[in-house]
Amino acid sequence: MTSALTGIEAPLVPDVGVLALVPDRWSDLWQPRHQVLTRLARYFHVLWMNPAREWRQVLTTPAARSTRPDPARPGGGFSVYESEFWLPKVYRPRALADLTDRRRLERARRELARRGCRTIVLYLWRPEFAFALDAVPADLRCYHVDDEYSFSTVEIPTPDAEAHVLASVDQVFIHSRALLEKKGAINPHTAWVPNGVDYRAYAHPGAEPRDLTAIARPRIGYTGHVKRQLDWALLRELAARHPAWSLVFVGAWNPHPDMLREIEQLASRPNVHFLGRKSVHELAAYPQHFDVCLMPYRADDYTKYIYPLKLHEYLASGRPAVGTRIRSLEEFDDVVSLAATPDEWSAAIAGALAPAANTMERQAARRAVAERHDWEALVRRIAETIAQRLGCELAEPSLRWA
Repeated sequence: MTSALTGIEAPLVPDVGVLALVPDRWSDLWQPRHQVLTRLARYFHVLWMNPAREWRQVLTTPAARSTRPDPARPGGGFSVYESEFWLPKVYRPRALADLTDRRRLERARRELARRGCRTIVLYLWRPEFAFALDAVPADLRCYHVDDEYSFSTVEIPTPDAEAHVLASVDQVFIHSRALLEKKGAINPHTAWVPNGVDYRAYAHPGAEPRDLTAIARPRIGYTGHVKRQLDWALLRELAARHPAWSLVFVGAWNPHPDMLREIEQLASRPNVHFLGRKSVHELAAYPQHFDVCLMPYRADDYTKYIYPLKLHEYLASGRPAVGTRIRSLEEFDDVVSLAATPDEWSAAIAGALAPAANTMERQAARRAVAERHDWEALVRRIAETIAQRLGCELAEPSLRWA
């Protein structure tokens, strides 16, 4: 169905609107929520609420309000909401902070109503958005857990604030099985939906990126956010032990002084290359031109809960991958090599470089796992759950759920 006003394909259930509260701006580094919400707009209207800018930013760089369609994904009902300049983020007095938070939500909800949405789904992506549960009426309230939001490297119980959100919403979605075991019993309406991959983008052969061509093989590569949770001591050890291996890092990093020191120290070696941030479309070509893909996380009480977004992206490329022995990767030890000590890492990477790890059969096995985790099928599952909770039906037959 196509809108006569915009010429853009309307969502399958056009009278349902999803009001998504997210911790980052639409233009920021792509996360699972970008993947989920853009695809969810095939089924319902989705309004991504950019976090409000603080009042000091508004005074120095005022910006116009925008509720624009997503230019990267024509079709469906995806839009981005930019709050009005006169509704900045303030922290005190508390009464004013609460008032501006509520007014932004009300105006975003009104935008969905203008698009013909008679049913509203409130979709929270962080526990700090708990205020919205009482600030705006909604027919269904969802909470999506794609990380251990305490970010603690030492095991701690689920904080009371997050437990309250988990118990208060109507539907919970959780990405990793470890998080499901920790938090899934709080709300009986909890569904496990793992991270996925834009399979066609990562499996389709792409030209070698220009900034890779001069880097010698074998290329031992990492794509994604370059962050504190990587095992920097391990990476320094691997770079020193194997000067003939090129270690390649593709992705943005946080300009925190500690991070910059780690990157500077590692980048000082001639066989280490940091290529910087790439767009979501550019990123897909890099794993195809690595010889081995890396997931070198520290093993601690934070990383045991993660489900790396890059896992299925690597597998879709067909290239061999080596990762830290953490819970989510152990489930895929038939297609990913796992290691703990520097000796194990050296052996695992050397094994991944061997011809036996790169046969057509091994590549096909990796891609088969990734294809079962295509975002299209995973988001269909979320859409079906939402539709079922609302008592409506989707107009298309179900995609296969792995």
